[in-house]
Amino acid sequence: MSKPSLNESITGVRLDKWLWAARFYKTRSLATEMINGGKVQVNGQRCKPGRKIEVGATLTLWQGHDEKELVVKGLSEKRLSAPLAQALYEETEDSIARRIERAEQRRLMADADPRASRPDKKQRRALLRFKNQDE
Repeated sequence: MSKPSLNESITGVRLDKWLWAARFYKTRSLATEMINGGKVQVNGQRCKPGRKIEVGATLTLWQGHDEKELVVKGLSEKRLSAPLAQALYEETEDSIARRIERAEQRRLMADADPRASRPDKKQRRALLRFKNQDE
């Protein structure tokens, strides 16, 4: 079974449509909201959802806690399957390294703060015993 090729006849695609087609955001309206909120930049500049992007453009976008820096490798106006959508872009090596480092920092911060999670059943019983000692 051959891999379907990306549409090379397209010269430019709306940014919000491309982000939706490449599966960064679940809906086009969410992609538009992120662009208008300044969470997406094209070649280091804020832009509008209707901006046409071409192959080779550099995108910087936020997804949750992660900042990703991407290079556009292909264009599509249709939402593709996940493996085909991943062929539309390539994440830079620096971006991957920064994301891994930040994820590790978040993990260490969560481990360092014992109050970050609720007490489990055993800990709750110990707290109740401790509180009831004074009575």
